[in-house]
Amino acid sequence: MIGLAVLIPIALLLGTIGLAAFFWALRAGQFDDPDGAALRILNDDD
Repeated sequence: MIGLAVLIPIALLLGTIGLAAFFWALRAGQFDDPDGAALRILNDDD
């Protein structure tokens, strides 16, 4: 039972950190061009 009392707050803390990192990446513009890389591979620039 003590293990759950320790692991649940740790899991919640790590989940909060992951969610904060996702929102930081979203605000920083990491997901602005999702189709660019997919279409760039089709260009033939020999």
